[in-house]
Amino acid sequence: MALRLKADQVLLLLLVFVPITLVLEYVVHASATTLFLTSAVAIVPLAGIMGKSTEMLAEHVGAGLGGLLNATFGNAAELIIAIFALRAGLHDLVKASLTGSIIGNILLIFGLSALLGGLKFRTQTFNRTAAKLGATLLLLSAVGLVIPSLLYYLRDGAEMGTAATGAAAGAGSGSGWLSLEISVVLVVCYVLSLVFALRTHAELYQGTGHAADAAHAAPAWSKGKSFAVLVGAAALVGWMSEILVGGAEEAAHALGMTEIFVGVIVVALVGNAAEHSTAVLVALRNKMDLSVQIAVGSSLQIALFIAPLLVFLSYAIGPQPIDLVFTPLEVVAVAVSVLVVGQIADDGKTHWMEGVLLLAVYVVLGLAFFNLPG
Repeated sequence: MALRLKADQVLLLLLVFVPITLVLEYVVHASATTLFLTSAVAIVPLAGIMGKSTEMLAEHVGAGLGGLLNATFGNAAELIIAIFALRAGLHDLVKASLTGSIIGNILLIFGLSALLGGLKFRTQTFNRTAAKLGATLLLLSAVGLVIPSLLYYLRDGAEMGTAATGAAAGAGSGSGWLSLEISVVLVVCYVLSLVFALRTHAELYQGTGHAADAAHAAPAWSKGKSFAVLVGAAALVGWMSEILVGGAEEAAHALGMTEIFVGVIVVALVGNAAEHSTAVLVALRNKMDLSVQIAVGSSLQIALFIAPLLVFLSYAIGPQPIDLVFTPLEVVAVAVSVLVVGQIADDGKTHWMEGVLLLAVYVVLGLAFFNLPG
């Protein structure tokens, strides 16, 4: 409980970066790099507040609808950032943030949880059936994300360009239509996975929801307050996201980073930081079921729901449609991450060394993305 309170206090302190960013943007007219950094920090506590208000709202609507709310809004901050990047035509940044969220959840979050939880408890266990299903769904999502890229590079492999070239081809290209069709398949699988988890086999997930954690035993907010806070935080995330996206390209150049590295590492961490802390805290309380559910469930939502949703939205709000063609390194990163988490989920147990291995894979991939030619 004390750990949870400290984490919440840190998030509240970081809220000071919201007014700081606004002053820097509209009064000082600071550089794009400065605005990028301050808006990134400002989004972290706002994402945490969105998550908490969603949980509080879920307590008022019952287990089934509450679970659906948590599943739907679990990655709302990342979705908002991606929508603003999509409107700005930053397709590489959007797709890199999707890749970063997937590998960050199952390597960084799960790795930190297994490491720190394993240092406190010799062996931690979780529901093997639920974890294996999550790993299988992740494999399906990896196939859905890899196939358009594979087709693109096989067809146009004479010039192994970046995935941005494929995005520029638009909806008229083969990869564009294939991405749209695969997006439909992924969304159908996502909806059916919710039916499985919330209705037909809910017993496999008992005790893995946020409400089950003792750390969330604080008195619930009223329904009106929960909704108002959710809407307010979402509006501020949108405001900060617009500033973040506006300075992303210049900040990446000034800091010596590629746009893909910014998306895979920086933007993904910003949108997931609050959720990262929750997964680690519950692992320290020996609730590895919940920690695995957060890590794997969040990655599944990104791959099966957020990615297809952005493809659909790009036809309405983007300067041009986005496809699911990723760079070869992004394809490898997602595939390796899914295979690794599948191996660890196989026995239903974790220890600190498995956490080290997951973090090592994440660091190696991070170094590779940092050294990727611009």
